[in-house]
Amino acid sequence: MFKKLSLVIVLLLTINASAFEKLEKIVLSGPVASVSHPLIHIVESGALNDVAKKVEFKLWKNPDELRALTIKGGADFIAVPSNVGANLYNKGVDIKLLNISVWGILGMITRDKSLKTLADFKGKKIAMPFRADMPDILFEEIVKAQGMDPKKDFDLQYMSSPFDAMQMLIMRRVDHALLAEPAISIALKKTGSFPLKLIAPDLYRTADLQKEWGDTFNVEAKVPQAGMAVIGGMIQNEYIIKRFNEEYKKSLQWYKNNPTQAGEMIVKTIPMLDAVGVANSIKYVQLDTVKAVKAKKDLEFFYEILKKNNPKTIGGKLPKSGFYYN
Repeated sequence: MFKKLSLVIVLLLTINASAFEKLEKIVLSGPVASVSHPLIHIVESGALNDVAKKVEFKLWKNPDELRALTIKGGADFIAVPSNVGANLYNKGVDIKLLNISVWGILGMITRDKSLKTLADFKGKKIAMPFRADMPDILFEEIVKAQGMDPKKDFDLQYMSSPFDAMQMLIMRRVDHALLAEPAISIALKKTGSFPLKLIAPDLYRTADLQKEWGDTFNVEAKVPQAGMAVIGGMIQNEYIIKRFNEEYKKSLQWYKNNPTQAGEMIVKTIPMLDAVGVANSIKYVQLDTVKAVKAKKDLEFFYEILKKNNPKTIGGKLPKSGFYYN
């Protein structure tokens, strides 16, 4: 009986697979940061060629472009900061969070190696990318919880992109910046500041925001910062979502295991990056693909803190359970 049932299941799966019609195109989208790099590997390796005739990667350069893509439907799967995903969902956008894959990507980079913690930067001018988005949000929440005022106790210089902040640092127009990988590693490489290459590097990697978060809120030194979401009509396509989830997880693991090849591959699609910098950055990023429903507890802890201090960052309230793809 069991053998007959198994045969029927295999037969049904075979019929279903043979009846599947490929989509004309699937669009994957994300920023220059590490969360997007597995998407580029999916495209380059042809991992989803069994479900679509064409798979392409579309870069979003700032939060406004991200929001436009989700609202106007310019992508099927998109990398999002976790608070932006919640914000969009609470505003009625057709979006579901699939996973959190980035748990640590932010840090301080400075010319003064004596500055070890965020409190040490009090009174300093700091280049900060993207006002009111993830780097700024995390910085503000940590220093507020430590009893400081982010606006009064620090001289924050807001930049339109991480690369503008990085250039300000390299050109010595500022001495400190809060950056996400791979921008930190690229800045170190461009100034010859890799620790093992010079006795006296020009720039130093110092305060780790994830460690600061853990110490401040008495939790693990990780933050559910970014992951993948599915948007629009693709939400109804369970089989494509299943295939995407499988391949994203595989590509993330490949990315972690093959830093040199990953760096070379990424710069072909995002030439503004640096292959050596990307490769070096991988060991500094906390990458782990966790399904959204399993990351819900960590996400809601994060969202509760944002809601208390600045509810606008998540759209005024915690997203309902429908936000988390099951």
